[in-house]
Amino acid sequence: MRKLEAEIGEPLLRRTTRSLSLTDAGQRLFDSAGPALGQALTALTQASARPGEAIGRVRLSVPSLAVPLLAGLLPKFHALHPRVDLEMRVEDRLVDIVEGGIDAGIRLSESIRRDMVQVRLTGSFRFVVVGAPAYLKKRGVPQKPRDLAEHDCICTRSSTNFSLQPWDLERNGRVTRVAVRGPVATNNGELMVALAREGLGLAYVSEETVRPPLRVVLEEWAPRVPGFFLYFPSRAQVSPALRAFVDFARKR
Repeated sequence: MRKLEAEIGEPLLRRTTRSLSLTDAGQRLFDSAGPALGQALTALTQASARPGEAIGRVRLSVPSLAVPLLAGLLPKFHALHPRVDLEMRVEDRLVDIVEGGIDAGIRLSESIRRDMVQVRLTGSFRFVVVGAPAYLKKRGVPQKPRDLAEHDCICTRSSTNFSLQPWDLERNGRVTRVAVRGPVATNNGELMVALAREGLGLAYVSEETVRPPLRVVLEEWAPRVPGFFLYFPSRAQVSPALRAFVDFARKR
């Protein structure tokens, strides 16, 4: 680096005993040569791989609802592919993975564009209304969707436009959209479950996240969704690292 700085005639790095940072000249060099250097390093890294070994990085956009799923998958994947680095961006808003430089995403199937390749990760599951026994004893158990108007509900806040989301309940193929109200609104499913467990109100969450002592109510109105899918733009653009993750996830 010092030889390069001598040739350019300017320092490229600011050095302290604790850190390094780019100077203006260093930033200009990085902006112009950075992509080419990155491609060269990637090529060298891939060349060092043994036959059948995956090397590289996989960037994934995942919703908070899928965090428990990944917590079970990632340790096993890392044990099989220790030279693949995984970057998880937990975000509930819908993102353009191509524009964001993300390799793949995980979402419920209805949120995925049709031009994407989809790989199923889970079976179908339900969204259910739940409450803590203490809350239900105090406020009563709702029998019909309209009864929710008399209850404190932990409201769902959209991550895209920040509006309050109604609860879509379904029975015999008929959807009933219910506007709810309550003391707290959030876009995080784990927080909804935790607050419901503490007796703050009813919550509308994935059945996969429900554990005792929470109790499911309005069970005959619980809608079922197809499940989570891994998706990415096209098979032609799949890197060896992403291919390894796709194959692993499909088998699991």
